Amino acid sequence: EVQFVESGGGLVQAGGSLRLSCTTSGFPVDAYGMGWFRQAPGKGREGVSCISFTNGAIWYSDPVRGRVIISRDNAKNMVYLEMNNLKPEDTARYYCARGTCGSNFALSAWGKGTLVTVSS
Repeated sequence: EVQFVESGGGLVQAGGSLRLSCTTSGFPVDAYGMGWFRQAPGKGREGVSCISFTNGAIWYSDPVRGRVIISRDNAKNMVYLEMNNLKPEDTARYYCARGTCGSNFALSAWGKGTLVTVSS
């Protein structure tokens, strides 16, 4: 069974940092594009970042580029998202997902998410 368990969310002040973790099972993370998307209250899904399976290339969305770093530990089957200089507009539920990573992130499976709240 394919599973994703996200953790690391919470309440943080603007300018603060968080590190999200994703524990996966049921598939090897190095065989798929892996990444994160988010969904703010009342809004649609928005890709945040992903790592390509084919060449390891990394994509970041414009709103987060320069403030987040995605990484993957193949041995532990985990994916991480380090977020710095957080802004109130980053408030959302963040989901770990697998899919196709290129000029954006096309999703195929994801977890239940972890909530990030950034206060001003």
